[in-house]
Amino acid sequence: MPILGSCLLFFNLLCFLLFAWDKRKAQRDQRRIAEKTLHLATLPGAAPGAWAAMLLLRHKNRKAAFWGVTLVLTLLQGAVLYFAWPYFQAPF
Repeated sequence: MPILGSCLLFFNLLCFLLFAWDKRKAQRDQRRIAEKTLHLATLPGAAPGAWAAMLLLRHKNRKAAFWGVTLVLTLLQGAVLYFAWPYFQAPF
């Protein structure tokens, strides 16, 4: 379980930093990171990191489609966690 927690923390931090980097690029009028890349970074359990970046950095707030995809990814991750949780509780 500690390995899984460490991996999730790493992916969430990485996702947050990717969003922050894209925000910085937007402020400097540079070439941006593709939204598809940001969504792919959110996919491996990093929805909390994506939401934290969106809310704290106020990044991608006006794009309803982006919020929608992020919400779907969050619900998908929640469903996976819900159904996989009993397997993490079982003794090996």
